[in-house]
Amino acid sequence: MDRRTWAQDVLRCHLCETPGPPMYCDICHIHLCKACVGEHLSDESKDHRVVPFKKRGFAPECLKHSPKLCELYCEHCNIPICLECVSSGEHLGHKQVELLKSLEAKKEMLQTDLQELETSIISKYQEIAINIPVQKAELNKNSKKLTAAIEKHGNILHREIDAAINKLKSDVDEMESKHLDAIKKQENEIKHTLSEITQRIVDLEKLLKSNDVSVFSTYKSRNAEFSRMPPKLTVSLPRFNPQKINKEQIYEQIGSLTALSIKTEENGYTMDSPGAESSFLDKPIIEVPQIITDIDTEYEKINNLRNVSCLSDDEVWTSGNDNIIRLYNLHGKIVKSIQTKSGERPQDIAMTRSGELVYTDLKDRTVNIVKKTQIKTVIKLQGWIPLYVCSTSSGNFLVVMDSIYQKQTKVVCYFGSLEMLTIQYHSSTLQYDDRGRPLYSYNTFTKYVTENKNLDICVADSKAQVVVVVNEAGKLRFRYFGRPSSSTKKSFDPAGITTDSQSRILIADYNNNCIHILDQDGQFLCFIDKCSLQHPWGLCVDTRNNLFVAETVTCKVKKIKFCM
Repeated sequence: MDRRTWAQDVLRCHLCETPGPPMYCDICHIHLCKACVGEHLSDESKDHRVVPFKKRGFAPECLKHSPKLCELYCEHCNIPICLECVSSGEHLGHKQVELLKSLEAKKEMLQTDLQELETSIISKYQEIAINIPVQKAELNKNSKKLTAAIEKHGNILHREIDAAINKLKSDVDEMESKHLDAIKKQENEIKHTLSEITQRIVDLEKLLKSNDVSVFSTYKSRNAEFSRMPPKLTVSLPRFNPQKINKEQIYEQIGSLTALSIKTEENGYTMDSPGAESSFLDKPIIEVPQIITDIDTEYEKINNLRNVSCLSDDEVWTSGNDNIIRLYNLHGKIVKSIQTKSGERPQDIAMTRSGELVYTDLKDRTVNIVKKTQIKTVIKLQGWIPLYVCSTSSGNFLVVMDSIYQKQTKVVCYFGSLEMLTIQYHSSTLQYDDRGRPLYSYNTFTKYVTENKNLDICVADSKAQVVVVVNEAGKLRFRYFGRPSSSTKKSFDPAGITTDSQSRILIADYNNNCIHILDQDGQFLCFIDKCSLQHPWGLCVDTRNNLFVAETVTCKVKKIKFCM
């Protein structure tokens, strides 16, 4: 058959022209039937890589050792590598995984992002966009109503007040212009974001069909960025307040418009529009924190309460020294309870972004997730014991763990069961930090972990009496060693740790019965020490920035309002 007509025919074996060849040589770029594979491999003048047709092009050529094909993926360098790269020692000590497993993990992440964009995020933006014309109509209706009221009052006042009337009408126009500008700005931002999301969906669909590992290795999820909904515009429309005529003070007596108030609402919080004197995004700490709710739990003192994690603003999961994890409402009633799979107490609990419960189990060395009533093991460790856990904004897990055989502690970031990042030593020296020590002390003492809004990773190291904060790449940002005051009589003993919407870091000081509050750069802000706290341990913050504190001795959970 004339090979020039192959494009009009089915695929055929390059050697015998058998139709529908199931094999493919990635190096020679030819199709082969099973019978001709042996003949093709007999040509020893060059390398061959014969794979099933569906897996053709999966293994790219090595950038350093072409035409060698890559079979592994170096997670440290974030690139595919060949066996010659491994034998050269260049990637010695780096974590390497099979290329197929790496690709599958990346595709799983892409599929999750695509599903979230299609089923949740884009619909919320569309809903907000639909409401924009309604806001414009209300704006126009109110402006016309104001103008009519002003004109009616102007007819009564005649020429003496014409100048003042015109001034007020001008003020209405200016307010309308400012309000319209604010609406148009939000409309443009929403259209831009919708366009980006739509394009992102198209790109991800194309990417999922691709086997180009070099493209996958550079992929970065933007779902966390898109998940932060745009601020909701809240407007306090101005009113016209007429006054009786006083010719001597005509401008004062005519009346006035109330001030134009444009506010936006971010994730349930309100904030002033750009250019305002103060920002509602700024949630200042109140001078005297208040206990909103005091929840008595069933934990006996021998099974003292340790951990608390918010399912919602009205319900919290708790755990202590027994094997039952309990969900309480604000009235102290048990809504649900879960028994651990191993029958041993959970070391720590946390909530995922989708509202699922996660817990660590020392006995069987696992990290587990509770889906409805089923417990699924997500991570099972060998040679390490999982201690404390948190879920990140991107849907990953941060797990603090101790070595069984060596005196080492590290924080590991997981995507599902795939290890993405290990944080153990200062990155500049590979082995020790800038003080000549590992980042974290080795012990079974408390080491709660949380992620800040700026993606910093914060660990409260009880034995070392320090809070260690690193950035998302694992580089040390700062340490906090406590702060003495009239209320802190004993040494700093950090237990639970959490962060709020302002990226403030809150730390339970078990010895001193108080909470330390830092800003995102480690600067001390204040204490919460006036709420009769008794040995605070676990901490969490709800969507309204209310703080929940688990008291390990009294076995109470206190809900505290500490900011506006």
